[in-house]
Amino acid sequence: MYRITVENDFSSAHQLREYDGKCSSLHGHNWRIQLTVRTRELDSQGISIDFGRMKRILAELVERFDHVDLNKTPPFDKLNPTAENIARTIFELAGRELPAGVEADKVVVWESHNNRVEYREE
Repeated sequence: MYRITVENDFSSAHQLREYDGKCSSLHGHNWRIQLTVRTRELDSQGISIDFGRMKRILAELVERFDHVDLNKTPPFDKLNPTAENIARTIFELAGRELPAGVEADKVVVWESHNNRVEYREE
């Protein structure tokens, strides 16, 4: 099994609904996103999925969340914009964009240098 990883980042504001603490107030983060995919197959060149293609997929996904208020941006207008929900959302969106034979393996979301969430389907 091959695992291939790319990273990207975006900046956005959010506030956590029904949260008892400072994060219930509007605040911002510089999010870092890591997408890892997995595959068993290589093409005739020995490539599973081109890094450039993966970078474009991730860039297009995070672009919709860059410099916005996540609470006003689907799906987070209804879904609480926690790091956990951001990770799962990007995982699911990436899965729809990947070519046959390549699957999302995990998404890691850094909310800060010290705090991160990892989402994967077991």
